[in-house]
Amino acid sequence: MEVSAFARSWCFGPDKPRFGDYLTRLKDGDSVPALETSLEEIGEYQRRLWANRKRALLLVVHGPDTSGKDSLIRTLATYADPAGFHAWSFSRPQGPEVRHDFLWRVTPYLPGLGEMVAFNRSHHEAVIAERVWPVHAPESYHWANRYQSICNFERHLVQEGTTILKVWLNLSEDEHRRRLLKRLDKPRKRWKFDKSDIDGWARRADYEAFAEQAVAATHTRDAPWFVVPGDSKPHARAVVAAILAEQLRHLAPDYPAEDEKVLAEYRRLLARNGVS
Repeated sequence: MEVSAFARSWCFGPDKPRFGDYLTRLKDGDSVPALETSLEEIGEYQRRLWANRKRALLLVVHGPDTSGKDSLIRTLATYADPAGFHAWSFSRPQGPEVRHDFLWRVTPYLPGLGEMVAFNRSHHEAVIAERVWPVHAPESYHWANRYQSICNFERHLVQEGTTILKVWLNLSEDEHRRRLLKRLDKPRKRWKFDKSDIDGWARRADYEAFAEQAVAATHTRDAPWFVVPGDSKPHARAVVAAILAEQLRHLAPDYPAEDEKVLAEYRRLLARNGVS
């Protein structure tokens, strides 16, 4: 995947394997494209992607509880054409999902040609959350095999025309604590609080350690991870929106070429039906 210097600055690097090596908040003087400009570009180029129906884009968003995954995806979809945009959320595997291989449950929700799809959590939870809260007997897991399966799966998608962007929202412990309390204190957020939030906080260190291993093992040139500062939601949205807009511009720079003969025939048919 070709990325700009700006996008590359947020890319995961094997020389920095710990999330603690990355910012949780922008530094003074850091320059980020204006969010509104990026959102308008996302809306325009996502429509071009949908009009052309030749490529697809999958955005994968991960991060601790309260890191702002839902609100990020809602913001990115501000001007998206709903005909070609869909968002899906994946929680703990249940029922048939447990009885199938771990990639089975996401496959029906992958983007078709022309579509942009956002995953709030994804198949990567099978090598992150399941290491903390397993759904099978612990001895039945083979993590190295799962990492390789994910890499093979994503390589196949890329080869078939899907661009994959993977984002980790890097949230500090202090901000995580503040947002948990805010969920209880604010009536409009209280409904989101769940016992799993407490479990997630208690196992935060384990969850992030396994996430670090998963990101390192599944970061590839064709399907890279971007580690984005998560302590400020507006800044996180601006960074991700700029990265997403950049890739959409590459995928569909123009609308489909016009065929003058076809347009002339449409005009003739309209005129014949009283539209002129």
